[in-house]
Amino acid sequence: MKRALSIALLAGIALGLGACASKAPQQPVAAPGGETALKIMERVALSARDCWFRAKDPAFARYTLAPELDSHSGRPRILIVPASNPGGLPLLVVEGQGKPARISSFGPMLHGKDGKRIADDIARWQGGNRTCSDA
Repeated sequence: MKRALSIALLAGIALGLGACASKAPQQPVAAPGGETALKIMERVALSARDCWFRAKDPAFARYTLAPELDSHSGRPRILIVPASNPGGLPLLVVEGQGKPARISSFGPMLHGKDGKRIADDIARWQGGNRTCSDA
């Protein structure tokens, strides 16, 4: 019985991870100027907070920002998760690594109706421009 339960649990986890991985990640983009991943991800997190959440952008009304910048793995990241389930699977992940930093983003929000704008915002912010788009 325990073995069958373990197999079912592992299958469920694999299925859940497969759903996340089914959306191809945006190719990592090298940041200009040799900045660290943490510095760039701090800027992206502040810009996302200001432009998407504090500005009450309707595309983000059902979501919350979950920054994970203090990363022992050397990969600071921000997550966009459902506001109704903050512990649920992220719908958008923006992650940095290395120096010079390489920034990757992935998740189903990039493939939705606001995906291009989200990708454009992230690219602009990682380049140093903290302005908000005209949603």
